[in-house]
Amino acid sequence: MAKTFIEPYLFFNGRCEEAIEFYRAAVGAEVLMKMRFKDSPEPGVAPESENKIMHATLRIGESTFHASDGRCQGEASFAGFSISLSLPDGAEVDRVFAALSEGGEVVMPAGKTFWSPRFGMLTDRFGVGWMVTVAS
Repeated sequence: MAKTFIEPYLFFNGRCEEAIEFYRAAVGAEVLMKMRFKDSPEPGVAPESENKIMHATLRIGESTFHASDGRCQGEASFAGFSISLSLPDGAEVDRVFAALSEGGEVVMPAGKTFWSPRFGMLTDRFGVGWMVTVAS
């Protein structure tokens, strides 16, 4: 029987390549698959979109997510959710938190909370919300 699971799909509206490289450096994301619009067998790809990312799959730890440039229609919007990233210890939380927040905005600095020895919230340079914590 096939497993059921949720995988986020993020649309970066023209900045997907930049986002992929950022997440590779910041959290060690591994690119499992990347397809450009020009690689599609469907006709009618706009010349300005040929090299944009139609679909990518990335892995962080044991989780995967998908990314795309989408329709490249302006600023990406990632409202109403955050990605929760659980890491093995406080030192790793601090390292990843600093990397993800570069060019972004710290919402809650990483620190001790009543539920975790290290937890912080941020919005990265692409507008994606992150909650970074020590795995419980």
